[in-house]
Amino acid sequence: MPDVLAHLEQAAAMSAPFDLRLRGTATFRPVSPVVFVAVVAGISSCERLAARVRAGPLRATPSFPYHPHVTIAHGLGDELLDQAFDDHADFDASWTVSSFTLYQYSAESGWVAERELALDG
Repeated sequence: MPDVLAHLEQAAAMSAPFDLRLRGTATFRPVSPVVFVAVVAGISSCERLAARVRAGPLRATPSFPYHPHVTIAHGLGDELLDQAFDDHADFDASWTVSSFTLYQYSAESGWVAERELALDG
């Protein structure tokens, strides 16, 4: 874990805060049963940050190409996926991303926030 934390600290130090906007819904169907809120501004900043995070000790071969989004429904039946798609179609939010958080999973506690890392680049 110390190597992972040092790597994430470096990724955060190399990354500047950026504006992010989410708007409307989209889906990965039929490839994957996922409905999501789309990132419409800040995509390239998300991609750069993801590339920095997914290097070094966290390097892995992803199952799918990276596509910034916020999942709102996954692995549900078509009716519920359609409902999620329709219910969030008018969603619109924006803010400045100034940090990301390292979470650790345990069977007892689930996902627990371990450390917030400020974007300082």
